[in-house]
Amino acid sequence: FWLYLMGLSCAVVVGRFGIALSLVGLLIGLLLSTVGLSAVHGQARFTFGHPELFQGLNFIPAMIGLFALSEVLRNAGHLQATPQTATEVSDGQSGDGRGGILGPAIKMLGKRPISFLRSSAMGSAIGILPGAGADMAAWVCVAVSKRFSKQPQQYGRGSAECIADACAGNSSSLAGAWIPAMVFGIPGDSVTAIVIGVLYMKNLKPGPEIFEQQGELVYSIYLIFILANLVLLPVGWCAVKLGREVMRIPRRVLLPVILMFCIVGSFAVNGSSFDVILMLGFGLLGVLCERFKISIGALVLGLILGGPLEERFVQTLAGGQGSLRAFFDRPLALLLAVVCLLLWAGVAVNTIRKSRESEG
Repeated sequence: FWLYLMGLSCAVVVGRFGIALSLVGLLIGLLLSTVGLSAVHGQARFTFGHPELFQGLNFIPAMIGLFALSEVLRNAGHLQATPQTATEVSDGQSGDGRGGILGPAIKMLGKRPISFLRSSAMGSAIGILPGAGADMAAWVCVAVSKRFSKQPQQYGRGSAECIADACAGNSSSLAGAWIPAMVFGIPGDSVTAIVIGVLYMKNLKPGPEIFEQQGELVYSIYLIFILANLVLLPVGWCAVKLGREVMRIPRRVLLPVILMFCIVGSFAVNGSSFDVILMLGFGLLGVLCERFKISIGALVLGLILGGPLEERFVQTLAGGQGSLRAFFDRPLALLLAVVCLLLWAGVAVNTIRKSRESEG
């Protein structure tokens, strides 16, 4: 419970437009996470009679709407009479994307080794949390990186530092997600959930026994990880080259194609037109959030972690027979609680100090 709460708190503290707007986004995400059947009581909440909502809001159409469709709608309102490519940004600047790929990446790694190690370590730790996944790791790493950056105003506007730290957290979280999957049989993200299903189909049961009885299988997985990352280098290089050509396509052509993929991708998840409507609704929500500078990252984290947070809260209360002491009766839980309280106290003190300075 405290780990989930700490992750949500970090998303609020390091928000792009301030704590208040990040908190609003987080609360919206937590509210949306309550849609569907309660995992604890089995009661339908905010479904309005639609059986499609009994399992909650589907994350994939929601993410497509918040990030892809909202971007399409925002760019559609800025189309000009002259052809405009996707590499052009709102301030009129453009980039041809020419130059090397591996050279600048290695150069950036040499300049920012501490940031690379920090994002990688955070991504691995977040990946260990069941259900957190790469999205949460990327958002948290970007938020923390922004705090330590000398140019935080460039984040969200094509900053190479932002992309590098997000990718480091995203990649390292994938490895961390295998820890609960292999040790406890609990999927760390959607990928490991599929893998666990495949292992069960092959009569392989993830858990402590797999290390004792089938150690060669575990080492085979480790070896596959190493080979996959080596293969990813040439594949990623080719993908970047191809993506550079795609970005030269005029927006008038590219935006309708992206919209088509948004609709097809949302429908293909469950073969339901309701997911397409859900994607459209989240697209409008994303536009409104950007209009009022509400943190979409905090909203996404609230949507993803709201359900597990509620489950851990109710389970802890039930285990402690309704006593709040159950949240602090173990040393590690007490330590995490103190860290959360210090984090909130630091935010409160910093906010009061800034308000006094502005008044003075």
